[in-house]
Amino acid sequence: MRNSLIFKLMGTFLLVIAIGALVISILVSRATQNAFSIYTTRSGQVWAQRLAPVLADYYAQNGSWQNVNGVLQDGLVSIDPSGMMMGNGQGPGRGLGFRAGAGMMGQRLILVDRQGIVVGDTQNEWIGKQISPSEMKNGEQVTVNNDQVGTLLVTPNNIAGAGTPAGEFLVSVKQSIVTSVVFAGIIAMILGAVLFFQITAPLRELKKAAVSIAHGDLNQRVAIHSHDELGELGQAFNHMAESLADAEMQRQHLVADVAHELRTPLAAIQATLEGMQDGVLPLDDEQVAALHSETMLLNRLVGDLRLLSLAEAGQLKLELSDTDLGDLIQQVVDRIKSQANQKNITLETNIPDHLPGIKVDSDRITQVLNNLIGNALRYTPEGGTITIWAELLAGIPQSIQVSVTDSGPGIDSEALPRVFDRFYRGDKSRTRASGGSGLGLAIVKQLVETHGGVVEAASPVFQSGDQPAYGTQISFRLPLPPSPGKA
Repeated sequence: MRNSLIFKLMGTFLLVIAIGALVISILVSRATQNAFSIYTTRSGQVWAQRLAPVLADYYAQNGSWQNVNGVLQDGLVSIDPSGMMMGNGQGPGRGLGFRAGAGMMGQRLILVDRQGIVVGDTQNEWIGKQISPSEMKNGEQVTVNNDQVGTLLVTPNNIAGAGTPAGEFLVSVKQSIVTSVVFAGIIAMILGAVLFFQITAPLRELKKAAVSIAHGDLNQRVAIHSHDELGELGQAFNHMAESLADAEMQRQHLVADVAHELRTPLAAIQATLEGMQDGVLPLDDEQVAALHSETMLLNRLVGDLRLLSLAEAGQLKLELSDTDLGDLIQQVVDRIKSQANQKNITLETNIPDHLPGIKVDSDRITQVLNNLIGNALRYTPEGGTITIWAELLAGIPQSIQVSVTDSGPGIDSEALPRVFDRFYRGDKSRTRASGGSGLGLAIVKQLVETHGGVVEAASPVFQSGDQPAYGTQISFRLPLPPSPGKA
């Protein structure tokens, strides 16, 4: 469970909530306390402005600050709504109004004489101490007859202390913050659990399907519920599963096709040898030649399979050299023309002069041309025509396209996409004599792609009156190297 993804996500989410709650609590508490401090400071300045005239009156009546600390502790005056001072029976300038005002607001009064000595402190801590001029600048001057006789400082007095209204308010704010954070955290955890379950549920389904595929069930697919990254992952998994299923089907077909192709010549060889052993067939040159022909057929089939496997694995080595592709095509056509004449088939070439040279493995491209022309000869009826043409295609990079077009019956549209598959034959009833092994076009495709080219098939290519369309064209393109002067 500790290694579960949902456990890690929930743990991380919980840690983020805790850190966020701590940061919010600290910042809000400090902001609230700073706001109260600013409020009390401004309130103190207002009180200092209101109390300075009262203290000036006290100094004017007493001629000094003697006993002023006791007066500060006991309270100064109260001011009636009309603005008149009201005494408390102890002489002018004394009353209970101050205690009910500044004291209730949690303010501390500090009175400094003209020499900077503290003569009054509601907390009795700084009596007799010297106050610096810089600190006195923040106070309110007490003047009598335009003569400064003292300075009144009003500062916050433990505004967050226990039992004070401000302190009780701050405590309630902190409690509200904690309660809000707890409830928000619970709601966030619930929503996070739902979200994480939605994230991990497709992953669990994907894991289950992957395990099934690992055990050989290639029909497993996952349902796609979204179009986000998880949905794309599911689509990629399904595509992979389909590719594996196709590859397994091709493997099975390949094994069956190889077994079929090998069984035919092996059966012929076995039957011939057994006939010789039993005395049914004579041991003469004709029978030896038949055995040799079947052996050569087996050897060619094994060689084709090896060539295909090397090309598909990217291990086929090419002997590249500068080649005139037009001359190479003409040489192949000249060698195969005798076979065409035997079937009364016309071989035509359409090759422009001065085709640019190309760097290819001439032996492999010769094999490609032999396979394409031989395949065309096999399916072109007597009296038909095969045309081999080449052309230079513009583009980046430039390329040379070679096409072999026959006038045969053509290929069905359903079979056309599979003509380059190994052992594929459009006519399942064809024998080796009429249809070959089914590896020729597969070899063409691999050899052309190994050269960095592309091979394509099109059918039909001709239409004559009311007759059905006919003809097949196999084309391949080979890229030219960039010119020295071009990037």
